[in-house]
Amino acid sequence: MSRSDLPLKDGRVVPKDCFVVSFSRSGGAGGQHVNKTETKVDLRLDLEAARDVFGARDLARLRAALGNRLDADGRLVAVCSEHKSQFQNYRAAQERMVEWIARALVRQKRRIATKPTRGSQRRRLDAKKRRGDLKKSRRSRPDAD
Repeated sequence: MSRSDLPLKDGRVVPKDCFVVSFSRSGGAGGQHVNKTETKVDLRLDLEAARDVFGARDLARLRAALGNRLDADGRLVAVCSEHKSQFQNYRAAQERMVEWIARALVRQKRRIATKPTRGSQRRRLDAKKRRGDLKKSRRSRPDAD
């Protein structure tokens, strides 16, 4: 694994040739320094190039879960400009991408439909009955006058 490869949380490693990195000037506070240095990082993962790493099923899962984070070419985009250092922004963009991928690849457990127990049904109906009796006792009776 070289320095620019991206290790994922599940042990897989995305090689550096699957990424396109570009740098630009970052906006916001920072004075003169921000106007002359390119610290903003635009990190793009070409999902099609990473097919060997993910496989067809996980690739489809990534596209479905992260569809709003894909560009027109189908690459996963992470932009970071929160730090004053280009290296820190690059690391932050990588961490963000690793987190997105990990969250997208989590398989949800299938819910097994269950029936309420007889006791819980009885308790629910008893509570409804008590509530109804309470409301009934608050009603004004015409013969009480």
